Amino acid sequence: MTNQNETKLFPAIFAAGLLSFSGVIVETAMNIIFPVLMKEFHINTATVQWMTTAYILIVSIFVPISAFLKRRFKTRSLFITANLLFIIGLVIDSIAPTFSILLSGRILQGVGTGIALPLMFNIILDWAPENRKATLIGVGTLITAIAPALGPTLGGIVLNSLGWHWIFILLLPLLVISFILGFFSIGQAHDTEKKGFDFFGWVAIILTFVGLTLAFNNLSIIDSKPIQFIGWLLIGLLGLVCFVYQTSHSKRPLINLSIFKNWSFNWHILAFFLIQSIVLGLSFILPNYIQLVDGKSALLAGFFVLPGAAIGALLAPFGGRFMDIFGEARAVLSGAAIVLIAMILFSAFGLVLSGQAILLIYAFLMVGVGIVMANTMTSGLAQLSVFHQADGNAAFTTLQQFAGATGTSLVSAIITLQQDRPIGTMAVNTARGSMYAFILLLAFIVFAIIFLVAALRTRKTA
Repeated sequence: MTNQNETKLFPAIFAAGLLSFSGVIVETAMNIIFPVLMKEFHINTATVQWMTTAYILIVSIFVPISAFLKRRFKTRSLFITANLLFIIGLVIDSIAPTFSILLSGRILQGVGTGIALPLMFNIILDWAPENRKATLIGVGTLITAIAPALGPTLGGIVLNSLGWHWIFILLLPLLVISFILGFFSIGQAHDTEKKGFDFFGWVAIILTFVGLTLAFNNLSIIDSKPIQFIGWLLIGLLGLVCFVYQTSHSKRPLINLSIFKNWSFNWHILAFFLIQSIVLGLSFILPNYIQLVDGKSALLAGFFVLPGAAIGALLAPFGGRFMDIFGEARAVLSGAAIVLIAMILFSAFGLVLSGQAILLIYAFLMVGVGIVMANTMTSGLAQLSVFHQADGNAAFTTLQQFAGATGTSLVSAIITLQQDRPIGTMAVNTARGSMYAFILLLAFIVFAIIFLVAALRTRKTA
C-alpha cells in the first residue's frame, strides 16, 4: 500500500460507513415512530413493520451479489450509485403523503444500502495492512453500530419537535458529506473483470428471502390463514434449494459455496446470525414496550435505550483488542454469556419491566454484544483464504441483514398475535406478547453459544 492509499483509507471507510450508518439510523428511528405511523395511516403492527422488513429484505437481496459487483464494476462507481439511490429514497420519504409512498422510499434506500454495506468491509479487506484489519473491522463496526444508539433518540427528538418527515430530511446533509468524501477517496484495488452475471442464481436468492420473510411476516395470521404461511415458507425453501443447485453448477457463481465446506466458518456465521437477530428484535420490542406498556413518550423511549446501544457501539472497536489479550474463546464466549444473562432477565420480568429496568438490562446486554459481534465476524473470516474473503464478507453481511428481517418479523408476529386477542387491554397484551418474544430470543442466544463452542473447537489455530 502506498502512502497515498494509506491517507485515503480512513476517509474511504468513513464515507462508505456513513452511508451504511444512515440506513441503520433510519431503521432504528422508525421503530420509535411506529405507534405514530399506525395512528396516522390507520394500520396495525404487522403492516407498519413492513417499514423495516421491506428495507431489510431489499438489502438482503442485493448484498449477496456484492462479490460480483466488486469484481465487475469500479468501487467508486458502485458507491456513487448507492449514494444517489439512497438520497432519492430520502427525498421521497420526506414528502410522502401515504404509507405506500413512504414504503417505496424505504425500498430505494434498501437498494442503496445493499450495494454500499459490503463496500466498507471490502475496502478494509483490500487496503488495510494485515496487522490492522481486526482493528479497522472494529472501527467499521462502530460506524454502523453507533446508529442504533442514536436512532431511537433521534427519532424521539425529531418526532416531538419537528415531525417524523424530518427524520429523512435531516439525513440529507450526511449523505452529501458521504458522497464528497467517497468520490475523492475511494480507489480501485484490483482490475475489474467482465464476467457474466448468474441471473438465475440471483432469482433463486430473491425467492429465498422473499419467501422466508413473508412466511415470518404471516405468522401473525397463522391461526386464521395457515395456507399463506405454509405457501410462502415452501417458496422460500424451494428458492434455497434452487440457489444451491444453480450455484453449484454455475461457472460464474454469485457466492463461492466452497466457503461453506469450512465448518468453523459455518458455526461462526450461524452464531452471528442469531445474535444479530436478538439485537434487532430487541430494537423493535423495547421502544414499543416503553410506549405501549409503560405509557412513556417516544422521546423517553429513545432515551431509555440510548445508553445500552451507545455502550455496544463504543465497545465494538475495542473488541479486537479484547480478543488479542484474552484469546478468541474467552472473548466470544464471555460476550455471549453476558447476552444470555440479560435475556434471562428480560424473559423473567417481561410482564413488569419499567423504563429504568429496560435501561439497565439493555445496557448490560449491549456490553456482551459489543464484545462478541465484531470478534465473531473477524474470527469467522480468518478461517477463509484471502481469495475467499470477499465471498465470506458477502455471506456475513447478507445474513446480518436477513437476521434483521427474521428477528423483527418473528417478534412482531408474536406481539401482534397477543395484541389481537379479544380480551385484555392493549398494554397487557403487548406485555404478554413481548415476554413470549423475549423467550424466543433467549432460545436464540442458547443456540448461538452452542454454535460458538463448535466454531472454536474446529477453528484454524495457525
